[in-house]
Amino acid sequence: MPTFHGDDLHRIASRVLQGAGVSPEDASIIAEELKEANLVGHDSHGVIRLMQYVECIDNGTFRPDGVVECISEGPSYAVFDANFNFGQVAVTKALDHGLALARTAGTATIMVRNCNHVGRLGSYSHRAALDGIASVMSVNSPGAGGVAPFGGIERRLGTNPISMAAPTPRGPLVLDMTTSTSAEGKLRVAFQKGETVPEGWIIDAEGNPTTEPAKFYADPPGSLLPLGGALGFKGSGMSMMIDVFAGILSGSGVCRDDVPRGANGVWMYFVDIEKLLPSDSYNEMLDRYYSHIKNCKKMPGYSEILMPGEIEQRRRQQRIEQGVDVADETWRQISELAQRLNVDLDH
Repeated sequence: MPTFHGDDLHRIASRVLQGAGVSPEDASIIAEELKEANLVGHDSHGVIRLMQYVECIDNGTFRPDGVVECISEGPSYAVFDANFNFGQVAVTKALDHGLALARTAGTATIMVRNCNHVGRLGSYSHRAALDGIASVMSVNSPGAGGVAPFGGIERRLGTNPISMAAPTPRGPLVLDMTTSTSAEGKLRVAFQKGETVPEGWIIDAEGNPTTEPAKFYADPPGSLLPLGGALGFKGSGMSMMIDVFAGILSGSGVCRDDVPRGANGVWMYFVDIEKLLPSDSYNEMLDRYYSHIKNCKKMPGYSEILMPGEIEQRRRQQRIEQGVDVADETWRQISELAQRLNVDLDH
């Protein structure tokens, strides 16, 4: 597998996107998100997405010229219409707006409708935490999702992730999780590597358990399962409520057949911590809590307890130093795509 540094991934992604008609400024925003996803170990949301994105530009479902506009606003809320531009572009703009409102009002709620794939949701909550703002964020799939509801065998839900983040003296705490057993992109990575996935992740079109990603992408397709295994009604219920908050309340919708695969409705909630309590008190409580969790007696076979987001930051440091391995099949597809777009990836 070829290995790339983060700057190389940014350059490659930016050039491919510009070759497909994305403006240099927006291409850089999207490329930064793809690069960062690879660096923290979420390859499912990294440069592997380039083929999907260019395909969606070609068929008109991604609209790089769509104007991201604020259509409704109050002292502590705003609603944006992305007009099917890239999700990374729309959510970056909405994030900046939400942070500014929260600093003034104390809290802020931001909705984004008609938004394409936002990438790794935890990236945005992490950035808010670096700015001293705690946040809760989620996205839904207004159109076709890949997840069967608990007890079902047909795709009715999206992977519908949720992210929560808070600043700490040790660096941001960042929870970033799907309400399904896995992100769809992780199946894509395994499929391109010729690997299987863990038991309990997916079923085939007949509802039979399988570890073969190809069964998920077959015709008729299989489905991801909701998070929780035998308690999957919990993941299923959470996903349904995210459809309400991120889909219905944002105006992006649910059960739509006129939106591209991977479209998102977005809900973001921000809290300016210093409006609620002194930063010294907040940091003292968090520091005590951190030690309280970390010093818990370990189960056999476990050497430590990880805090939310800790493993991603370790992977990021490791990959900054050692580079990012890109699967041979992924690199082959990117190279062929660049050739088709007359894009030079070597210089």
